[in-house]
Amino acid sequence: MDKCGVVAIIPARGGSHRLPGKNIKLLAGKPLIAWTIEAALNSRVLDGIVVSSDDEDILNEARKYPVKVLKRPDYLATSSATTFDTLLHCLDLLPSQEIAVDQIMLLQPTSPLRTAEDIDRALALKKESGACSVISVCECEHSPLWTNVLNEKGDMEEFIPSQLLNKRSQDLPVYYRLNGAIYVADVDEFRKYRGFFMPNSRAYVMPAECSVDIDTEMDFKLSQLLLEKNE
Repeated sequence: MDKCGVVAIIPARGGSHRLPGKNIKLLAGKPLIAWTIEAALNSRVLDGIVVSSDDEDILNEARKYPVKVLKRPDYLATSSATTFDTLLHCLDLLPSQEIAVDQIMLLQPTSPLRTAEDIDRALALKKESGACSVISVCECEHSPLWTNVLNEKGDMEEFIPSQLLNKRSQDLPVYYRLNGAIYVADVDEFRKYRGFFMPNSRAYVMPAECSVDIDTEMDFKLSQLLLEKNE
C-alpha cells in the first residue's frame, strides 16, 4: 500500500439550489472545479488528489486530470449531507485504492481564487508550528461589532452598543472569518474530533481578494472579475 503524506479531497456535489450546476459552470473560460484541481496539481506538497462527486458530468471533468475519482453514494449527495461524512467516506475508501493517508486537506471547489502557493504555505505553517490542523481565514469585510438582530419593528435604538457609537472602523478590533478555501489536519485527529477544529489548530490568513466563496451569481461574477484582473 502506498503511503501518502497529504491527500487533498475536492468534494463537488451535483445539486446546488442557489446556483444550479455551479461546479462545472464556466468561470473565466474553465469549469469552476478546474480552478481547484489545477491549483492542487500545481502544489509542490500534495501527495494525492481525490475528487468526490455524485454527478457524472463533474466526475467526467475530473477524469481529464491525473487525479483519483470517487463516486459519491446518493445518501451523501443530499443538501443535508455533511462535509465531514463525505470526507470520511473518501478516507474509508482510500485503503481499497492502495492509498494510506497521514494528513487530509479539504479543498472546496467554490474557492477558485485559492492558489497552489496558498496550499503550500498552509502546509508549511502546519509543519513549522507543529499544529494538528490549519484552517484558512480572511479579515472580515465589516466588523461584526456593527451587526445585530432586528425585531419585528426594525427598531434601531439599541442596534449598536453605546460604547461603540461614533467609533471609526479602524479603531475597532480586527476580526477574521472562515473563508472556506483550505482545511488540513492529521487524519487521526480529524477522525477523533470529527472535523478540522481541534486543540492545537492554527489560522492561515489569506487576503480578502483571494477569499471569495461562490454561493450565488454575484459571487460568481465577482470571481470572474478578479480572475480576469489577474490574467
